Amino acid sequence: MIAEALAGRRVAVTGATGFLGTALCERLLRSVPECELLPLVRPGRRAGAAERVRRDILRNDAFDRLRREWGDRFDAEVARRVTPLGGDVSVDGLGLSAEDRERLAAVDVVIHSAAAVSFDSPLDAAVAVNLLGPSRVAAALRAAGSAAHLVAVSTAYVAGNRRGEAPEALLTDTLFSTDVEWRAEVAGAERARADADAESRRPEMLKRFSRAARAELGAAGTPLLAARAERLREQWIDDRLVQLGRARAAALGWPDAYAYTKALGERALAETRGDVPVSIVRPSIIESALAEPYPGWIRGLLKEFPGLPEGIVDVIPVDLVVAATLAVAAGAPPAGGPVVYQAVTGCRNPLKYRTLVDLVQDWFSARPLYDDSGQPIVVPDWSFPGRGKVRRQLHRAVKGLSAAEKAVGHLPVRGAKADFAARLEERRTQAERALGYVELYGAYVETEARFDDRRTAALWESLPADDRAAFGFDPTAIDWVTYVHDVHLPSIVHHARVRTKPGAKGGLSRSDRGRRQVLAPERTLAVFDLENTLVASNVVESYSWLASRRMDTKARVRFVARMLSEAPSLLALDRRDRGDFLRHFYRRYDGASAERLRADAWELFSDLLLEKSFPEGLRRVREHRRLGHRTVLLTGALDFVIEPLRPLFDDVVSATLDERDGRLTGELISVPPTGEARALLLVSYAEANDLSLSDAVAYADSASDLPMLESVGFPVAVNPEPKLATIARRRGWHVEHWSKAPGGPRPLLPMGARP
Repeated sequence: MIAEALAGRRVAVTGATGFLGTALCERLLRSVPECELLPLVRPGRRAGAAERVRRDILRNDAFDRLRREWGDRFDAEVARRVTPLGGDVSVDGLGLSAEDRERLAAVDVVIHSAAAVSFDSPLDAAVAVNLLGPSRVAAALRAAGSAAHLVAVSTAYVAGNRRGEAPEALLTDTLFSTDVEWRAEVAGAERARADADAESRRPEMLKRFSRAARAELGAAGTPLLAARAERLREQWIDDRLVQLGRARAAALGWPDAYAYTKALGERALAETRGDVPVSIVRPSIIESALAEPYPGWIRGLLKEFPGLPEGIVDVIPVDLVVAATLAVAAGAPPAGGPVVYQAVTGCRNPLKYRTLVDLVQDWFSARPLYDDSGQPIVVPDWSFPGRGKVRRQLHRAVKGLSAAEKAVGHLPVRGAKADFAARLEERRTQAERALGYVELYGAYVETEARFDDRRTAALWESLPADDRAAFGFDPTAIDWVTYVHDVHLPSIVHHARVRTKPGAKGGLSRSDRGRRQVLAPERTLAVFDLENTLVASNVVESYSWLASRRMDTKARVRFVARMLSEAPSLLALDRRDRGDFLRHFYRRYDGASAERLRADAWELFSDLLLEKSFPEGLRRVREHRRLGHRTVLLTGALDFVIEPLRPLFDDVVSATLDERDGRLTGELISVPPTGEARALLLVSYAEANDLSLSDAVAYADSASDLPMLESVGFPVAVNPEPKLATIARRRGWHVEHWSKAPGGPRPLLPMGARP
């Protein structure tokens, strides 16, 4: 009945790139002969609707079974039976072209599965998709003169935080439903975005975002800092809208903005659908497939949260939701108002939260995961704490980790020690994410609503035996032990790509893989910073050595005291703006003999720089040259200081001081590029030498070099300071820890050897 009723018909599916939408598309193509599929997909910035269908739907592993069954016919069948529609349910008219509007007018069924499924979407985004989306689809069908059957996918949790039975009926037809004017909610959400945007542009707020950007990126340069500050402003607006959505939903009796906007979306659809026949399918929590297209197919993970041990976790496999939706779509369009079907398990085959936790603990105890050291991760006993207790613990953890992260970020440490800051940031992020999960999803495992599914059960009973075999959606067929142990958890472990075997990892380590990438023969260019990248020294130490070389002991003592007293202000200036620091500091060379400094620089190299160099770094330069890669030294150091290193590189970019009558003026002729200027220089250099920066490697130690690192295909953080260590860890960049040769002296301030 189902396959026959839909055979040869045109079926449009919105939300086709989502978890449920992809499963619907696959099932229609595989199980309904000769139906024409019209997935409505929002065109991307770089890819049209057709390309997104190929990339995001047809290449999904949900289609592996169909590829095997169709074999060489797959591409031809898809071309014949799939017609992408470019559209967006968040805009009026769906954003359809004239041609696609004609195609929509000819469809027989529209399955509307598009949704902002994140429970913490900004309120206006959830309103645009979940509340207004179904009505927009119905309006587009009316405008096209279509008599298509609209099957709108909602959620069982539109029932809200109620206790007892939640019937298969429109909310307006049930007791204790909240009477809300949905148009006022839409207007309020739109105003909230404008109000938050205006608030974010106040001078004190803009200063706050700028300070936060600098705290995160350091002296990365004005463009990157400005871009980050703007992103922080936009994120602040979104966070305000998320908080408003949670608060508004809670005030009206729903667990979150998702359920709240879905509930009002049903109401808006019922009021505005006109003569469009509408059915509503309300699934509960959709999880791994029980059997279709293969056991365990999933895109989401079922999380473990505080909850009521006797509470029911209403979970339903995605393939059962697909089958129930297609059964509804195959039936006669309802003649009266919208008809509701609830695809749930809680009433006829309940899974208690304690049972789920026990099943998870038993499975992972028998099949433990392993940490990075190859040791088994012990499964803890779950004590079913309340949300309040867990929330307080996580708040304390986030606060403590944030304070520790801030303190470490100001320490003058780098390399392996700075990795501690990156780990703190990772732990804080994990704690914040866990807190968000508890805030958002805790209500779903504490719900006391029981979703009635008698109409869905009657639909199942009305099906002939062959339909029941081909389109199963009877929840009583689920054996929860088998489903959790043999289907769901194996799928989660497989898709999470976690370690399931003890002992050391086989093959290359992550560090070895990164090193192999940067030294691949196809790389074309290797760019090196100098300070703390190739040598553990800086311009202050070089100046101290040169300036003190001809001082007597008393003068040296006074010199050291003065330099040490100036150290905090110099460090602050360097962190604020590297270019300003270099211009300020190099004024100290005013009046110095250029000839003497050039001669002394060779002694400086052998006495200080060579001793403080990183042998591994110098070897890396030679390795790149051996492989035929062009090598460039890009430094703020003075040209005469780095002159002994020049033969190592194809090109050197450094600082040059003006000279008059044999004396340096302290003024820069050639200002060394810093921040974004380094990235721009690399772009120009690559163009002039016909090189591709996507195949280039850059080595640097500081967040001030972030623009340069971002401009190449293979950035390498060398002995990174805390900010860069955190960024590199977050972005998965290769990190090198290079050390000096052991045994050298370590004075607070290097003194030049007397001639």
